[in-house]
Amino acid sequence: MPENDAFEERLRQARERHGVDPKPASQGQLPQGGTWGVGFRAGVEVVSALIAGVLLGWLLDRLLGTWPWLFFLFFVFGGVAGVLNVYRLFKPRRLLK
Repeated sequence: MPENDAFEERLRQARERHGVDPKPASQGQLPQGGTWGVGFRAGVEVVSALIAGVLLGWLLDRLLGTWPWLFFLFFVFGGVAGVLNVYRLFKPRRLLK
């Protein structure tokens, strides 16, 4: 459909003109937000995953009477989830073509 192609081209040009589309980050660059923002986000990712794991483990231990096994297990799961979130934050992104 030639009319759709023309529309897509005009839309792309308008987006470029107005700066709507963010520029893709080159490999090795930090995500947007500056170094303090990225560092704060990484810390929040780890701490929130740990807190969620600890609370879930504590709650399940109280309900099932298995203290402290589920607490320890979910503490480890929360730590692993936090580290994986930080890894995903800093993992280089492949550019889609």
